[in-house]
Amino acid sequence: MDVKATAKTIRVTPRKARLALDLIRGKDIKEAAAILKFTPNSSAKATDRVLKSAVANAVNNHQLTEDKLFVKACYADEGVVLKRFMPRAKGSAASIFKRTSHITVIVAERE
Repeated sequence: MDVKATAKTIRVTPRKARLALDLIRGKDIKEAAAILKFTPNSSAKATDRVLKSAVANAVNNHQLTEDKLFVKACYADEGVVLKRFMPRAKGSAASIFKRTSHITVIVAERE
């Protein structure tokens, strides 16, 4: 059984979020949590929260054992883009895109 948790509109770019997600894909829950704890990436903290939420969903809602869980899949999709403008020379403006991401973690029980 697959159990999913999603965090929407996290203020980190999807490209940077995928760096942390690639580290934990296919790992056991405890190993993935340890990797995220010591990863100096800004998205690792948000990914750790989503991982803990997925584990809590699996244990409390679906009565799965925490020791047998592993990260089956994880991905970061692009969320809403906040568009800002910065003044430039001669009265013009440059656009700044503040990207957000939707982080999803799917855990399953290992047989």
